[in-house]
Amino acid sequence: MSNTINNQSSQNPPLRGGKGGALTKAVRLYGKEDLRLEEFELPAITADEILAKVVSDSICMSSYKAAKQATDHKRIPQDIAEKPIIIGHEFSGELVEIGDNWKNKFKAGQKFSIQPAIYYEDGPVGVMSAPGYSYQYIGGDATYIIIPKDVLVQDCLLAYDGPGFYPASLAEPLSCVIGTMHANYHTTPGSYLHKMDIVADGKMAILAGVGPMGLAAINYVIHRADRKPKLCVVTDIDQTRLDRAASIYNVEEAASRGIELIYLNTSISNPAEELRRLSGDTGYDDVFVFAPVAPVIEQADAILAFDGCLNFFAGPSDPNLQAKMNFYNVHYAYTHIVGTSGGNTDDMKEALDVMTQGLDPAGLVTHVGGLNAVAETTLHLPQIPGGKKLIYTHLDLPLTAITDFAEKGKTDPLYATLAKICDRHQGLWSVEAEEYLLAF
Repeated sequence: MSNTINNQSSQNPPLRGGKGGALTKAVRLYGKEDLRLEEFELPAITADEILAKVVSDSICMSSYKAAKQATDHKRIPQDIAEKPIIIGHEFSGELVEIGDNWKNKFKAGQKFSIQPAIYYEDGPVGVMSAPGYSYQYIGGDATYIIIPKDVLVQDCLLAYDGPGFYPASLAEPLSCVIGTMHANYHTTPGSYLHKMDIVADGKMAILAGVGPMGLAAINYVIHRADRKPKLCVVTDIDQTRLDRAASIYNVEEAASRGIELIYLNTSISNPAEELRRLSGDTGYDDVFVFAPVAPVIEQADAILAFDGCLNFFAGPSDPNLQAKMNFYNVHYAYTHIVGTSGGNTDDMKEALDVMTQGLDPAGLVTHVGGLNAVAETTLHLPQIPGGKKLIYTHLDLPLTAITDFAEKGKTDPLYATLAKICDRHQGLWSVEAEEYLLAF
């Protein structure tokens, strides 16, 4: 196993045969469960394109769904057997070569993140086109990519000025929960005006909320500057995961920011009753569902306050998923439901801004690996416990849990040092760990 990074300068990517196109290595999708790690030459960029070096990518469950569904997926073109696409959409890196038409806005050496949901009508699959799903030459699981005009004209290439690279990779999932908070709405008595966003100083519940996206939501709720709940109850049925969440985002820190944060294991006889009791029997203004499970959805409905908004965040794979809803309360208590599935460009900009100001998404990361680990990890993602799997695309490393660093360090000095660094950061990944890994 090699633990070395490809130390090619971001200004001088490897070229082949003098043709002008950068040589890249990427994981490409050819069909259902057909992911291949391949080396190939990118075409020379046009005036409306940018050559970029990817440094990190976070593997998302959406990539698993894409790999399983292939051409049945709405964002994936029908001709991938002949024109495979690069997977991965939570990535960051450095800009290398700027096309002439964009030199007034970007410069070589800038760090970047991508908003993948570009909604560009002329993309490979129309408005559903997205990097990591739809394009031959852009995706997060690659060493070098070409950022196309589609992304640039939609203002979806975003500069990042914060520390490290992994925070920018995690800006996309953070933007999803930011968008979720902004998408909630509440009514105005006597009018038809809706007030968007969560209720300031209200009561919030995050159900099944200690998975990767739930952790991102807790992090954002605690660190958001402009609007906070006064009560936030986070639930799950796995005490180990609840304990980990509480150790990362603790009740003392939340209290210092004016939030009463409660972690509740709902493996009890009547969880809805206990949740209502914790709310003071008023119910919750904003309830977020982070698991596509009917009992959790029904539990959320049962704890809504007057004018309460239920946000169904979790994307189901079952097209026939159904759950009961109390329509008496819909009519007389003004309860309502909204579904969200990602953030927009403004949400991405907010995510990058809040991280530049100090929000660290490291609590989401539980595993680290290299590009060689992407295909197997993606295809088996539901079976791999923990949170986000962070990939450094210029490295050849097995996917390894941070909790396993110390054991691996007994025979490998790389992991021995990484374990010590993570111990200095509450057992979490960090910019210090990233810098050491990339320089090893």
